[in-house]
Amino acid sequence: MASTSSASLTFATTSLRSSVRSTTPFHCASHRSGSSIGFNRLGFRGVRFHCLKTTTSYSMAATAEKKKRVEVFDTEEDLASSLAKYTADLSDKFGKERGSFTVVLSGGSLIKSLRKLVEPPYIDSIEWGKWHVFWVDERVVPKDHVDSNYKLAYDGFLSKVPILPGHVYAINDALSAEGAAEDYETCLKHLVKSNILVTSSATGFPKFDLMLLGMGPDGHVASLFPGHPLCKENEKWVTFIKDSPKPPPERITFTFPVINSAAYNALVICGTGKAGPVQAALGNSQNSDVLPVQMVSAEGEFTWFLDKEAASKL
Repeated sequence: MASTSSASLTFATTSLRSSVRSTTPFHCASHRSGSSIGFNRLGFRGVRFHCLKTTTSYSMAATAEKKKRVEVFDTEEDLASSLAKYTADLSDKFGKERGSFTVVLSGGSLIKSLRKLVEPPYIDSIEWGKWHVFWVDERVVPKDHVDSNYKLAYDGFLSKVPILPGHVYAINDALSAEGAAEDYETCLKHLVKSNILVTSSATGFPKFDLMLLGMGPDGHVASLFPGHPLCKENEKWVTFIKDSPKPPPERITFTFPVINSAAYNALVICGTGKAGPVQAALGNSQNSDVLPVQMVSAEGEFTWFLDKEAASKL
């Protein structure tokens, strides 16, 4: 396979065997209560996915410094099993290297795709006490509101695992959107000073160990929407939006420099309703407008987790 640059994207269609091994938050102002694909570069100790059909690989130029991986699974169940293994192994890697694991969550269907982590063997094997949990974006609503990303994560994931309450960093929902964004950025800077977070030597922005990202059907990532000026923000760590094209209108969000400074980014996308933006980002779409999802990279590795419906136009 010829490579057009040192930064390449490897695209693999995989049908996985079924045998794949399968709180109260810290307030950012105060404590509130047939073929195989190897992942050795991710520190997976030789774990491989055994495919039932031929793997097809392509290579193309990419903007990221490191290789992108695109994994396509026959079912969302297979995707969830793989995502759990991926996350657990990175938890082990960073827990041993740094004594902590900084994880950024998003909303939407991402939380459902994390369900395997609350089942054996991961519920018992992961060192949950080393996890520090953040959000790539949040709606400025009370934490018990149906639109809250915190509530979504708490109900579907956080309430089922023994992560320390003081290691869960939710927004201050008593503040305005602008105030909540400033408060969250201040919280991150405090965590840098206390060595919970590290900063990128290349960018100076915080370098999270893993961001678990989703994508909207319009190609938005976090609360960074197509054509919105916030996509070009390159100084702030956290910013706010009051005119979100998707309700609720007021939100805070990490900026692209922060997202792209992560050591590992995983973009989890399922369903035919998102096949168009996936095609625009990875296929031969003729659309000249750059979608936010096309602006995502990572300082280390960037992996796309797609089910076959999301990849149906590739």
